[in-house]
Amino acid sequence: MTAHFTEETMQTGQGSCRARVYRGASLLSPPPVVLHLHGGSFVGDSIAAGEKVAEALAAAGAVVVAPEYPSACLNPFPAALEAAYAMLSSMRSRCPQFAHKKSMLFVAGEEAGGNLAAGLALMARDQFLTDLKGQILLSPLLDPCLATPSFRKFCPQSSVQSIAEGWQQYLGERSGLTHPYAAPGHCTRLGGLVPALVITSEECPARDETEAYAERLREAGVPVEMHVLPGSVAWLPANASAEDNWPSQQKTISGLFARFFERAGAKPTKS
Repeated sequence: MTAHFTEETMQTGQGSCRARVYRGASLLSPPPVVLHLHGGSFVGDSIAAGEKVAEALAAAGAVVVAPEYPSACLNPFPAALEAAYAMLSSMRSRCPQFAHKKSMLFVAGEEAGGNLAAGLALMARDQFLTDLKGQILLSPLLDPCLATPSFRKFCPQSSVQSIAEGWQQYLGERSGLTHPYAAPGHCTRLGGLVPALVITSEECPARDETEAYAERLREAGVPVEMHVLPGSVAWLPANASAEDNWPSQQKTISGLFARFFERAGAKPTKS
């Protein structure tokens, strides 16, 4: 599966930002447009950190817009979320620039980017952004407590401190408040959200909070598709030990992405 990207400058209500726009060998019809937010424990600012998932989304037939967003090092919550929401809002009227005027909008992210994607789905519901049609969450960081059994068992000791510090910097002065947009795992009002595709793995530190969030979405009446892949995942920025698993994982998750898009109304291109 191959995908290529171009470097673009996105104009939003907050100014401009750099982004990669990925396209695969073939597109669905009309091609979904996905705002993809990379991981990095809230402090990573490299678009390249999310290229695995961006390429898998593109291989599924989508046009993927992967922007830079503010690092929590200097810009705590809600800076990154507000910047991402400005990007998402601007994409409503600019789908023809990336794909087709009838293209549907989705948001996706892994790890810290999954947190932002979940927060964006909440904001879109509350601010009546009806153009958003789905959310794709891969091993999202949803709970700053970092106390689940899967986190204690599978998070490498070398990563525990960096993830904890990332949460602390992201929450900033709000660390004791856990705003529902900042920590979606603590949100008590989940009804009315767009359909969700939620993916984690058996040996993922975020597995428990991911599964719990998917179940709570389902209980709130949100259409949810939940998948737990075997072993560990290679899309987490710090999980180099799973790199050998990536080719098969990319094929699997690209298939899940494509089916999710097709259920929303996109169709395979006729050959």
